[in-house]
Amino acid sequence: METQVSTVEPQKRRAASQWAITWRRFKRNKSAIAGLAIVIAFVLFGTVGTFFAPYPQRSHEALYQGQAGQPPSWRHPFGTEPSGIDVFSDSIWGTTNDLYVAVAATILAVGIGVLIGGVAGYTKGLISDAVMAITQVFFVIPTLLLILFFAKVFQVLVFQGYGLTLIVIILGVFGWPGITYVVRGQILSTRELEFVQAAKAIGASGSRILLRHIIPNVMTPVIVLASLTTAGNILTEVVISYLGFGDANQATWGQLIEEGYAAGLSIYWWVAFFPGLLTVILVLGFNLLGDGLSDALNPRLRE
Repeated sequence: METQVSTVEPQKRRAASQWAITWRRFKRNKSAIAGLAIVIAFVLFGTVGTFFAPYPQRSHEALYQGQAGQPPSWRHPFGTEPSGIDVFSDSIWGTTNDLYVAVAATILAVGIGVLIGGVAGYTKGLISDAVMAITQVFFVIPTLLLILFFAKVFQVLVFQGYGLTLIVIILGVFGWPGITYVVRGQILSTRELEFVQAAKAIGASGSRILLRHIIPNVMTPVIVLASLTTAGNILTEVVISYLGFGDANQATWGQLIEEGYAAGLSIYWWVAFFPGLLTVILVLGFNLLGDGLSDALNPRLRE
C-alpha cells in the first residue's frame, strides 16, 4: 500500500504542476483572457439572461403595445421588428439556442472523432486503412448542403420544434473527420513511447492502453480544435437560419439577421445589426480562446 501511495502522489504532483504552468502561461496572454471573458459573458447572457428577458421567445407583444418597428430605446435596447418582436429579448434567446447548437455539435463531433481516430491510430493494417478511407469520404461531403437537405426532408421535426437538435446531429455526425486526423496523428507518435510499451509489458489490454494511457495524452490539440470548431458551428448555424432552413419556432441570430434584411436594412438597421454584432464578438471570443489554449498547452513553449 505504501508503495502504491508513493507512486501515485508524485504523479498527482506532476499533473498539478503541469496544469499550474499551463494556467500561468494562459493568464499572461491578454488575448486569451479576453477570449475566455467573452465566452463566459455570453454563456451567462444566454443562461441567466433568459430569466430576465423582457419578452418571451418569438413574442409579438410589442406590436400590440404600439411599439413595433421602434429604434433602440431604454424600453427596447435593441429596438423592435416591424412584426413587433423585441430584438433584445430574441437576441438573448438566440444566444442560448446558438450556443446549444455549437457546443452540443462540437461535443458530438469530438466524441466520434476521438473514438474513430483512436481506433485508426492504434490499430494497423486493414482496419486502419478502412477507417481512414471512410474518413476521407466524409471529408468531401458538403455539410452545409446536407443540413439544408435534411432540414427539408425532416421538415415535420422542424415544425415540432426539433429543428435545432437536427442541426446538432448533422453537424456532429459530419464534423468529426478533422478531429479524427488530428487524433490519429498524435496516437501514431505516442503509441511507441516508453509508458505505452510498459503498459503492454505488464499485460494491459489494447482497449485499456488506448483509453487510459494514450488518448488522455493526445487531448491537448483536441481541446484547441474543439474551441475553433465551436466558433465554426456558430457561423454555420447563423448561415442555416439566415437561409431560412432553421427552426422558425426558435429564436436564433441568423433568423434575426434575415428578418432585418427582409424588413429593409436602410430603415430597420438595428434588427440585423445587433445579432450580427453578437455573432462576430462570440466567434472572435472562441478564436482568441483557441489560440490562447494552443500556446498554453504547447509543450515546446512551456517553462
